[in-house]
Amino acid sequence: METGISTYLILYVATLAVFLGIDFVWLKLVVLDIFESRIGTMMRDQPLIGVAAGFYAAFVIGILYFASAPAINGGSNYTAVFVNGAILGLLAYGTYEFTSMSVMKNWDWTMVAMDTAWGGFLSGISAVIGLWITRLVL
Repeated sequence: METGISTYLILYVATLAVFLGIDFVWLKLVVLDIFESRIGTMMRDQPLIGVAAGFYAAFVIGILYFASAPAINGGSNYTAVFVNGAILGLLAYGTYEFTSMSVMKNWDWTMVAMDTAWGGFLSGISAVIGLWITRLVL
């Protein structure tokens, strides 16, 4: 497979779309009520979309760098891509969760475990599906 800039752009857009789509469903249908019940008074009425967009844009670059881009030419199988993405997600989301629990009241082990595991799964599956879409398109 040709690995020019357009290949990586397709990989980035595909991975970002998957990551955003799955995370939106998770945030709205699963985790919002749990977080509101524990830290609702600390939450904004409306999230800062620009800040969230910055996180998503940068984090997906990390997923590409550590998980899916090395596999673009068949260097890794989908299992390795998932594992590499999941490790990145576990580390990033775990860092946030453990730090939050260490400094904020009402942050509990349920939130830490749930969100850290979610970060691992979301990052791994986004890396795999983004790579799959890219291979399909090209």
